[in-house]
Amino acid sequence: MAAATPYHHGDLRRVLIEAAMQLIGEGGPEAVSVREAARRAGVSPGAPFRHFPSRDALINAVAEEAQRRFRAEIEAALATAPPGDPLGRFRCIGMAYLRWAMRNPTHFEIISSRRFFDHDRSTGVSSDNAGLIALTERTLADAFSAGQLEARDLKQVQIAGRALVYGFARMHIDGHLPRWGVSDAEVEQMAAAIINLFIAGIVRRATPAA
Repeated sequence: MAAATPYHHGDLRRVLIEAAMQLIGEGGPEAVSVREAARRAGVSPGAPFRHFPSRDALINAVAEEAQRRFRAEIEAALATAPPGDPLGRFRCIGMAYLRWAMRNPTHFEIISSRRFFDHDRSTGVSSDNAGLIALTERTLADAFSAGQLEARDLKQVQIAGRALVYGFARMHIDGHLPRWGVSDAEVEQMAAAIINLFIAGIVRRATPAA
C-alpha cells in the first residue's frame, strides 16, 4: 500500500481546496465532500478537519478561491486596456467576466448562487465582490466625466451591464444558446457582440451641427 503523500506544514489546506475545486469541475458543487477531498489529497479522512470542520467550511474556502481567481482574471484584462479610455475598460471588465464564467462554469456556479454557501458570512467573497462592484462604479464614473456616456443614472447602467453578462453566462452554462443558433465555437464572438451592442446604447452621441 502506497504511503500518504507528505505535505509541508501549511500546505494541506491549499491541497484540499484544489482537490475540492477538481471535484466541482468534474461533478458540480454536489460532488464535494471532505472525505473525498481527503482521499484525493492522499491523507486520512480525519486530517482535513483541522482546517475544515465541515463540508460547508470547505465549500466556503473553495468559493473564496474561485472568487479570487475571477477577480484576477478581470484585473489581468484591465492591465492590457488603454488607461485613457474608461468605456473601453468597462468593455474589458464585461469580456473578462464572460470569459471566466464560460471557461469555469462550475466555479462560476459556486460564487454566483446562494444555494451552496452563505455569501453574507464569507468575508473573502463579500470583500472581492464589493471590490468588483466599486471598480465598475469608478470606471463608469470616469467614462461619464470623460463625456463618453449619454446616460446619467450610472447605477442603472451598472446593473443593466451586470444583468447582461450574468444572463448570457447563465444561458451558456445552462445550455440554452444552441437553441438560439449559437454554437460553442461562436459563444465568445457572440459575447463580444452583445457587449458592443450594450455599449452602443449607452455611449454619448455627437450633437448634430445646427
